[in-house]
Amino acid sequence: MDNLTQDFQNELLFKEESFRIIGAAMEVSNVLGSGFLEAVYQEALEYELGDLDIPFEAQKPIQIRYKKRILKKTYCPDFLCYGKIIVEIKAIKCITEIEEAQILNYLKATELPLGILVNFGTPKIEWRRFANTMK
Repeated sequence: MDNLTQDFQNELLFKEESFRIIGAAMEVSNVLGSGFLEAVYQEALEYELGDLDIPFEAQKPIQIRYKKRILKKTYCPDFLCYGKIIVEIKAIKCITEIEEAQILNYLKATELPLGILVNFGTPKIEWRRFANTMK
């Protein structure tokens, strides 16, 4: 996955937008803590994003391109923020390669530039940024 990399470069892609999204997730984590189901965090984050005027669509099906065709199969990430950032949330003990592969596949298939993976399942919120450098 040479062209899909975790985004740790000096110049972060969509730095301000990412900061706002992660801040919203941190607020949800501060208020709810860990231990709830993913659906609870999904709804709470919807409220928080809305309260902060962060443009988002929740569980919006995203089309996948194959060559010049649009496939019937779609991906449905938890959030699409700013029309260009996939936000996938989890409520698990720790992020593994499985969750990382999921968001990397979303980025590759949709050709969107950035993904943020957020885990509410630990006492301290866990998040990671992934940049799609295949463009």
